[in-house]
Amino acid sequence: MNTPTFIARLLGDRRFAAFASALLTLPYWSSGVAKLLDLPGALGEARHFGLEPAILTVVATILVQIGGSLLVILRRQAWLGAGALGVFTAIATLIAHPFWQVADPVARFHERNTFLEHVGLIGGLMLAAILQERKA
Repeated sequence: MNTPTFIARLLGDRRFAAFASALLTLPYWSSGVAKLLDLPGALGEARHFGLEPAILTVVATILVQIGGSLLVILRRQAWLGAGALGVFTAIATLIAHPFWQVADPVARFHERNTFLEHVGLIGGLMLAAILQERKA
């Protein structure tokens, strides 16, 4: 079955691709901006998870979240941005959502869902890198 013309045009439109990339990376760049606007909160979050020195963790996180997002959105070395965000997500998910350690079944259910949503984001970033590389 052929793709309808209007869908093919939409999928080939660079603005639509930029919009989709902005949506895919929204959790990252919005978090990076929030951390910039609330450094004490960001430092507290890093310390909560035992990530010391907290300032280095926060600076690295902001750089990856905003820088990686921009690379994907602007289609400039999108593979690097998507890869950085994917590795960051894998590490952060293992640290923040270890559902296998949660005793309460309801809390474990929610942590598992969050864990799997993050894994899905990694898959989306992998696809973004693949698609950008194919268009290069």
